[in-house]
Amino acid sequence: MDDIDRLLVAELQRDAAQPYAALGQAVGLSAGAAHERVRKLRERGVIRASTVDVDPALLGKGVLAFVLVSADSWMGDSGAAFSGIPEIMEAHVIAGAASVLVKVRTSTTEQLQDVLRRIYDIAGVTGTEAVVVLETFFERPVQP
Repeated sequence: MDDIDRLLVAELQRDAAQPYAALGQAVGLSAGAAHERVRKLRERGVIRASTVDVDPALLGKGVLAFVLVSADSWMGDSGAAFSGIPEIMEAHVIAGAASVLVKVRTSTTEQLQDVLRRIYDIAGVTGTEAVVVLETFFERPVQP
C-alpha cells in the first residue's frame, strides 16, 4: 500500500458512498484511477466490505457490554458457536485469565442476561464477566 491507497481507505472509511469522482478528487486522482485502485484494494482483501455506520441506540440496541468468557479448554475452535448468537457483534480469542472477549449489543439488560445464558451453553465455557458500558466517548476506524 502506498500513500494514495492509505488516503483512499481513509476517505472510504469517512464516507463509503461517495462517488468515485469525489473520491478521486480528494486524493488527487481521476474517477477512473480511483475506481481501479479501490477495485485492487478489494481484490487484495484490504477493503473487506462497504457498510453503513448506524446508531445502535436508535435501532433499539442501546445496551452495550463487553463480556470476558472463561473456559476450561482452548476456545480457538469455537468461533461458529459465538457467531451463532446474533447479539454478539465481535468475538476475540485473548490471552490472560479469560479465553474469549465478546462485544454484545441488546435492547435491555434482561436480554443481555439471556445472551450470557446462551454463552454458558457453549462447550468449554466455565464463566463470564460482563462489563456494561454507560457511555461511549468515541469509536475509531482502523487508521490506514
